[in-house]
Amino acid sequence: MIDFRYHIVSLISVFLALAVGIALGAGPLKETIGDTLTGQVEQLRGEKDALRAELDTTSGALQDAETYIDAAGPQLLDGSLADRRVAVIALGEVDESTRTAIDERLEESGASVTAHVTLTETWADPDARTFRQALVGQLLTYLDPVPADDAGVEGELASALVQALVTADPSNPDVLSDDASVLLELLSSSESDSPLVTVADQVTVPADAIVVLGVPFEQPAEGATPTAVPDESVAAQLAVLSAAQELSSGAALADGPRGEGSLTDAVLADQDLAATLTTVSGTEVVTGQVNVPLALAGRIAGTNGHYGFGEEETPLPAAVELPPVDRSPRVPEGTGATAGTEG
Repeated sequence: MIDFRYHIVSLISVFLALAVGIALGAGPLKETIGDTLTGQVEQLRGEKDALRAELDTTSGALQDAETYIDAAGPQLLDGSLADRRVAVIALGEVDESTRTAIDERLEESGASVTAHVTLTETWADPDARTFRQALVGQLLTYLDPVPADDAGVEGELASALVQALVTADPSNPDVLSDDASVLLELLSSSESDSPLVTVADQVTVPADAIVVLGVPFEQPAEGATPTAVPDESVAAQLAVLSAAQELSSGAALADGPRGEGSLTDAVLADQDLAATLTTVSGTEVVTGQVNVPLALAGRIAGTNGHYGFGEEETPLPAAVELPPVDRSPRVPEGTGATAGTEG
């Protein structure tokens, strides 16, 4: 009985409170509540408009800055890579507009692009490991220098690719050596179901230096767990970058945005790699694209650095002046002749 009465009293209290609220809302508090809500809505609308105006101003300033850098690029780059020949290696599929923009900046610096090579999925596919090991057995015959015994398959393939792009005929430095041509053919053979690289155009001229295009990692959706890049794939990419630096006059990584999964972060996480490999992040925008030739020129001159706007990076490479390129033919040892003389 007591419980029943308690419930009756509780229900009556609820209905009374509801009735009082309705009466106040429709009566003396109606205008006050309405005015308060209207004021809050107007305040929020004003804040939204202010934020939109601020965003428009910031976007306009950013666009102006990019336009200025784009226009100043040719003057900043003029002569920085005079007469240098540069091969471009993409570590996978990259945005064509980024590749083209970097090519244009290299040309503005005085360089010529000798090759466009792209690694296929077979380069680091775990299921193709046996195929790569068998191919390395053929490639080693044409390598000079031969990679160290502990280089591993990734290091041996990377050495083969770089030597295929930079090794000149000793008697004619303007053409690839025969061994280099064979290496490139083996790596890109159309007769294979799984070529390791694709080549955009026929490569006939050896490169002096190399730009390595990183593959931008995919930003995970909000709330999603980032997908880890397989260690084997990262090791294979770092092997290419290391071989490019070791076997050419200089190399630079042209990478996308910084973040966990970017190759730049992988380089900076390793003290030894960071001390020898030059990186440029943010090459999807004009600032990074302009930095690539400057960073490459610096690396050829002996200055290693990491360029961008992230942690452990410098915004702009220091200007350097490179000496003229020496393309004098090399006379084979033991011939008794010297360059520039008749036999």
